[in-house]
Amino acid sequence: MSGTSGSELRTSLKLPWRIRFILAALNAISNASIRRNGTVNRCLMTLIDFKVPPSDKPVKGVTTSDTTVDPSRNLWFRYFLPRGTTSGENLPIIVYFHGGSLVFLSPSSKSYDDLCRRLAGELPATVVSVNYRLAPEHKFPSPYEDGVEILKFIDENPPANADLTRCFIVGDSAGGNLVHHVTARAGEHDFRNLKIAGAILIQPFFGGEERTESEIQLAGTPLWSVERTDWCWKAFLPEGSDRDHPAANVFGPKSSDISGLKFPKSLVFMGGFDPLRDWQKRYCEGLKGNGKEVKVVDYPNAIHSFYIFPQLPESTLFLTELQDFIYSQ
Repeated sequence: MSGTSGSELRTSLKLPWRIRFILAALNAISNASIRRNGTVNRCLMTLIDFKVPPSDKPVKGVTTSDTTVDPSRNLWFRYFLPRGTTSGENLPIIVYFHGGSLVFLSPSSKSYDDLCRRLAGELPATVVSVNYRLAPEHKFPSPYEDGVEILKFIDENPPANADLTRCFIVGDSAGGNLVHHVTARAGEHDFRNLKIAGAILIQPFFGGEERTESEIQLAGTPLWSVERTDWCWKAFLPEGSDRDHPAANVFGPKSSDISGLKFPKSLVFMGGFDPLRDWQKRYCEGLKGNGKEVKVVDYPNAIHSFYIFPQLPESTLFLTELQDFIYSQ
C-alpha cells in the first residue's frame, strides 16, 4: 500500500454500499461519543450498540447463557453451545475477548453475539465471551486481570461440553491486545484442568508513539482514525504514560524480555486496509524474535473488522483458517 493517497484508497477499497453505510454510522457515533474531558457518552453509543439477551432456545443452531463471576466489577461471560452436542461430547473451548478500542461494546452487543454464535456453530466449538471492564472508568490493567480471573473460574467450573485441554484465547482488535496480555499473565498460573492450546489475535490493537507508514498511508479507512485511537490509549493507559507503554507497544523501548515466558503457538490475522497492520507485523516479528511460534494470515483486501461481515469473502476464509488452526493443535 506504499504511496497510496486518500483518494486512491477510497477508489481501490471495494465494499458493498450497505457495509459502507454501517461503517460510516459506527464511525460517526463512536467519534461523537468520546468527550474532550476524557469521558464517554455511553447513552449516545446505545444508538449503534444494540444488545441481545441470552437464549436457551437455539438461534442459528446455538444456545446461549450468561454466567456472573464477580458482580462487584460486572465480570460475566456469555456461553455459546452448539445445538445437538451430546452429554459426553466435549468440544474445544474458545475464550473470546471482544473489540471496541478498550472502551466500547460487550458480549451482548449484537455484532459480537452474532460473531460468537457463528464461531460456535460453524467451527464447531464452545465459546466463552468475556465482559471485561472498560476504560476510561477502568484503566490498565483492569481488563487483563478480568481475563485471567475468567480463566481461573472456568478452570474450577468447567462449562458444559467444553474440553479444557483444548482452550484457545481469541480476540479481535482491542480483544486481540487482551489475548496477548491475558495469555502472558496466565502463563504464570498453574491451572488444574485448563490448558491453553493456542492464542489467536484477530487484527490486534497495538500502538506506540511513532506514526507508522500504514497509519499514515491508510488514514481514512473505515472504523479508524489516529485521533480516536490516541484518545482510547490515553483513556486506558496509566496516568502520565505514553503510547510506548508495554500494554500498547509490546516489543517497544519500554517492554521487558518475554523469551522465558510460557506462551503457546499464535495465529495472527492481518488486513491490507488496516492502518494497524504495521504494529501487528512488529508484534509478530517480536514473537519470533523471542522464540515464540506464530502463523500469520494476511488478507490484502481486508478492512479492520472484516470478520464481523459474513458477506465479505475474507470472512469465510477466516473461519476456515480458524478451524484448521484449532483442530490441528
